[in-house]
Amino acid sequence: MDTTIKVDAEVRDRLTVLARERGISMRDLVAEFARATPTREELRERAARAEAYLRSRLAPQLDDEDLARAEGVWAAIESGDAPESLAEPRRRVA
Repeated sequence: MDTTIKVDAEVRDRLTVLARERGISMRDLVAEFARATPTREELRERAARAEAYLRSRLAPQLDDEDLARAEGVWAAIESGDAPESLAEPRRRVA
């Protein structure tokens, strides 16, 4: 069953160029995008699997503070700021 998706002319033209550059139809381009773009739930599941892997194989002592710090580093990288170094040891209170 086919469905029509209405977009403005600028978006349509861009999709046409992108599809042409890949040598595929616009239909295939949109299908490729839908398959390749994870939903929020899929991203949450992926993050949970990554966290479980890190804790079980690489860093059993990993805690929520470590994860929050890593999120801060990624946010800085994405915004173009200089992130704090992950190599700096965290002070742990015994």
